Amino acid sequence: MFQKTTIISTLLALAVALPNPDTNATPKDGESLIVTTPLGQIQGSVIQSRLGKHIYSFRGIRYALAPVQELRFQPPVPVAKYEGIYNATQDAPLCPQPTKDPVSEDCLFLNVYTTKLPKGSDKNVKRPVIVHIHAGGFYSVGSASYWAGPQYFMDQDIVLVTFNYRLGTLGFLSTGEKDAPGNNGLKDQVQVLKWVKQNIESFGGDPNSVTILGYSAGAISVVLHMVSPLSAGLFHKAVAMSGSPTSQWILGHEQLEIAKKQARILKCPDDTSANIIKCLKTKPANDLGQSLPQFAEFGTDPLLIWTPVMERDFGQPRFLTAHPITLIQNGEFHKVPFITGVTTDEFAYKAFNIVNNETLTKELNEKWEEKAPIAFLYERKTDQSKLVSKTLKKVYLEDKPVDKTSISALGQLYADSTVGFGVNRAVKLISEKNNASTYYYKFSFQGRYSHFYAPDSNGTKPYGVVHHDDLIYLFYISRLFPYFKDNSLKEVEMVNKFTSLYANFAKYGNPIPTPNDRLDNVKWEPYNTKSQKYLDIGNKLTLQEKLYEKRYSEWEKLYPLEKYAKIK
Repeated sequence: MFQKTTIISTLLALAVALPNPDTNATPKDGESLIVTTPLGQIQGSVIQSRLGKHIYSFRGIRYALAPVQELRFQPPVPVAKYEGIYNATQDAPLCPQPTKDPVSEDCLFLNVYTTKLPKGSDKNVKRPVIVHIHAGGFYSVGSASYWAGPQYFMDQDIVLVTFNYRLGTLGFLSTGEKDAPGNNGLKDQVQVLKWVKQNIESFGGDPNSVTILGYSAGAISVVLHMVSPLSAGLFHKAVAMSGSPTSQWILGHEQLEIAKKQARILKCPDDTSANIIKCLKTKPANDLGQSLPQFAEFGTDPLLIWTPVMERDFGQPRFLTAHPITLIQNGEFHKVPFITGVTTDEFAYKAFNIVNNETLTKELNEKWEEKAPIAFLYERKTDQSKLVSKTLKKVYLEDKPVDKTSISALGQLYADSTVGFGVNRAVKLISEKNNASTYYYKFSFQGRYSHFYAPDSNGTKPYGVVHHDDLIYLFYISRLFPYFKDNSLKEVEMVNKFTSLYANFAKYGNPIPTPNDRLDNVKWEPYNTKSQKYLDIGNKLTLQEKLYEKRYSEWEKLYPLEKYAKIK
C-alpha cells in the first residue's frame, strides 16, 4: 500500500549535500564485474554503501519473459537463457502505474546487490539472502534503486534481492473463470524465488538461507507465501512488515466486479469473462496502469482495490487454495522463523483527508453505514456490515460526529482497520502453530523525516510514525529523503540498529542472538499468546507486552475465528 505524498521544498532544503551514492565507482584492480550464472553471464556495476563498501550491483535482470500480447494475464514464463553478456547496470522500468517514472509492461526484472562475489579466496562465500517484496497496494511502486536503494542494508553481510511484479489489473485480474483465475502478480514473486534458488550462489548468496521480507502489500504477500503450496522450499525465514491477509477485508474466489469496472473504464464490454479479457488484451498497458484513480470511491479510498484470491481449481498450479486464516489454524503453512509488526500510527494520517475536506466529512457523517466500509475495508450492505459500522463508531468515535476534533480517534480507526488488526491476528495465529520462533514489534522511532508531515508545520514536523516510515532506515529512498551519512545523526543510529536486526534474523533466525550494547542490551523474546511480548523499536529498544490490546479485542469480537471455518 502506498500513497505518494508531496515532498515539500523545506524538506529538500534539509538534505545535506553529499556525493551521489548511485554513481558507478571504479572496480578494484583486476576485478571483473561479470558473473557467470546457470543462465549465462551478467555484467554489473559498482556503487558505494553508506560506509564506503563496494556494492556489486546487478540491476534489471530479466527473470521471466515479457508478459505481453498472448502472455498478458498469464502466469509468468521463466527466462531460459541469457544470450551473450547480459547488461545489468541500469534500473529497469516499473510495471504500469500512475507515475512520472519510466514504466513498461515488460517489467519482470530483479536486482541483486552483494559486497562479496565468489572468486579467488572468497570462492566459497555463501551469505544469507534477503528478498524484498515491495509495498504499493498491489498497484504501485517497484524495485528501482531510487525506491529501494541498497546503500544502508549492504553494510551488513547479506545478499539483497529486490524485484518488480505485475500490478493492478495486469497482475491481479481475476474473473473466477479458467481464463483468469487470479494471482499472477504473486506467481511472479514465486518465479523470483525460483530464480534465486537457481542462481543466487553465483552472487555469493546461500540458496538454503533465504529470508523473504515484505512491506504492506509485500507483507500480505509474505504471509501468503507461508501458506502457498507453490512457495514450498523456496524460503527459510519470513518478515511481514505492516500488513497481513489475516484481516477483516474480504478475500474471495474472484474479483469479477473489479474486472467489470476496469472494462467499463476502458470502454470494453463487461458482459462475460471472455469478452472482458479479449478486449482488455487489446488496450495499451499504460491505459490500464493510468486508470488507477478512477477506482476511488470515497476520497482516495479504498486503500485496497485488487487483492489476492482463493483460486478455483481449473487444473492450474494454484497459489492460494483456501483462506489463509483457515490454513494457518489447521497448521497448513511453512513453519519458519517469523517477524511481524506495525508502526505506531500506520495510516492514521488518512484522517486528515477526511476532516480537512468538508464534502468528505459531510458524506461520512450522513452516510456512515455506506462510506465507513469503503474507508475501513470491510464488507458492505449486509447485516454484519451494519453491526461493524455501528460498533466502530461507538468504540472509536464515542458515537460523535466526525469533525476536526476527531483526528486522533479517526486516525486510530484507520491504523487498526488497514494494518493493525490483521497483523495482530497473524502474530497470534502463527505463533500458536509455528514450531519456529515468532517475533512481534512496534516501530515507534520518530526521526526528522516522514511520509507525512503535520499540516500545520509547513512540512517540518512528522505526524507520528506512519506507514512506510520504518523503511526509511532499511533502504535509501532517494526519491523522497536525504542520504543519512553523518554519523552524528540520530537517523544513522536507527539505520545501524534496524539493518542489524534484520541481518541477524537472516543469518540466525533470531534478530538479537546475544544482547549487546549496539542493540541496547535487550533480549527480544519470541511472542506467545500468554505473555504477548513485543519489541518497541524507539529511541531505545525495549520489551513491552499486549500491544493495543483493548482496541484489537473489539475487532476480534466482530470477526471471531469461527467465522472462517465456514469459508470454502
